Amino acid sequence: MGGPPEPASVRDLVLAVFETNGRLVGAGNELVRPLGLTAAWWQVLGALGYSPTPLPVAHIARNMGLTRQAVQRVVDLLADRGLVSLEHNPHHRRARLVVLTAAGHAALHAAEAAVVPLDGAILERIGAERLAVAVAVLREMTSVIDQTFEAAATSAPPPPSEEAQ
Repeated sequence: MGGPPEPASVRDLVLAVFETNGRLVGAGNELVRPLGLTAAWWQVLGALGYSPTPLPVAHIARNMGLTRQAVQRVVDLLADRGLVSLEHNPHHRRARLVVLTAAGHAALHAAEAAVVPLDGAILERIGAERLAVAVAVLREMTSVIDQTFEAAATSAPPPPSEEAQ
């Protein structure tokens, strides 16, 4: 009881990430609601805005750790509102490229401006050096997760064929 505190575990980090993600989504919704956006819409706009090239839905989903179906629903809503357009993909006939329109760029810029005060408060409290370490830790954690599941997928036996059943 009175001994040294337990070192932080992976589970502690995972729970903290889940909690922080929930707070980020809630704060994001509050910040962009006056702009007619949701945090999910902002997330997709940001994925496109920070990408050097247009992306198909599957790549946006993979980059963000979301399902293709969830991203497709958001892209459809954004397209209906004129914030993105779907263009021909020279590398894949059916997977069209999602491209920010001028209105999409403006919406992303407005969302980014809305979060400046929160970003400043986080930077002031945590500091640039600790934020850089946190980003590195989370990216390494993502890498471990990806590698673990890729290895499991390649070593798993193939599912039984319909003919074998």
